[in-house]
Amino acid sequence: MSAPVISILGAGSFGTALAILLADRSTQVNLWGYNPEQIAKLRQTRTNERYLPGVTLPENVVPTSDMQDCLPADVILFVTPSKAIREVAGQFAKCGLPAATPLISCTKGIEHSTGFRMSQVLGDCLPAHPIGCLSGPSHAEELAQRMPAACVMAFAELPVAERLQPILSTPRFRTYTTDDLAGVELGGSLKNIYAIAAGVSDGLGFGDNSKAALLTRALVEMIRLGVTLGGRRETFYGLSGVGDLTVTCFSRHSRNRALGERLGRGELLPEITAHMAGIAEGVPTTRSAFECARRAGVSTPIIDQVHAMLFEGKPPKQVLMELMSRDPRPE
Repeated sequence: MSAPVISILGAGSFGTALAILLADRSTQVNLWGYNPEQIAKLRQTRTNERYLPGVTLPENVVPTSDMQDCLPADVILFVTPSKAIREVAGQFAKCGLPAATPLISCTKGIEHSTGFRMSQVLGDCLPAHPIGCLSGPSHAEELAQRMPAACVMAFAELPVAERLQPILSTPRFRTYTTDDLAGVELGGSLKNIYAIAAGVSDGLGFGDNSKAALLTRALVEMIRLGVTLGGRRETFYGLSGVGDLTVTCFSRHSRNRALGERLGRGELLPEITAHMAGIAEGVPTTRSAFECARRAGVSTPIIDQVHAMLFEGKPPKQVLMELMSRDPRPE
């Protein structure tokens, strides 16, 4: 296979890290960002100082603020915040992209108004395309340094994922495939909620026993809701489920865990989010997942308590103590 052309929509930390990583496998990586001034600076300095400082872009990464520059490409990766993906996809739909071009969501979230996963949002805007997702334990800071990592790519049509697997794999980045698109996306989205709760535990000064108990029950809850919403049970035991859950709840790089830790220390949510360089996707996902669970009639005590903390003003310590004081039951 000749070296492909890859286009990445979203020049934040993860989009930039993927561009750096996949440049090893590509003729050219187009990296689109919505802010022309930021992109102009990125072209000039070859470093994304706002989102991923200290890492230099390879020569074959081409920053642009013009979507037309992202055509043609062998695959398009969407790495925008969840709240922006519908708008970006709608704009991109006007660019005349060939219908056979596969699209991959690398965004972890659930749309608030519809309950759609990100691939479903892309399908709404660009219905003629093969659409998949890429998810797993993959902090941008480590990917950009080419530290070994593994993710899973999901397409409902498994042959599409298998065809793209060599393009999205490097000697330091192993990509697995599956046809469980719902399971991979739900695992990658829901884990951010539990990372906020894990951060609260850290902020309150609780120990490893507390966090281990929280993560174990979070996995049970993730599977219960995820299977109801269309995922397969075994997927949640893989990279996009327990793998991503573990790294996001423990890593110093996790924005969601860091946000929870600051909440646990007594800071207020608006103050925290106002000064974050990136977006903690667990915040909007909590609202969406809470509503999805209510519609599906699924018990989600951890999501419920995080929702109460973020949107109803419940104190963080009360949230964790109420989780611990629930009625005894078999495991």
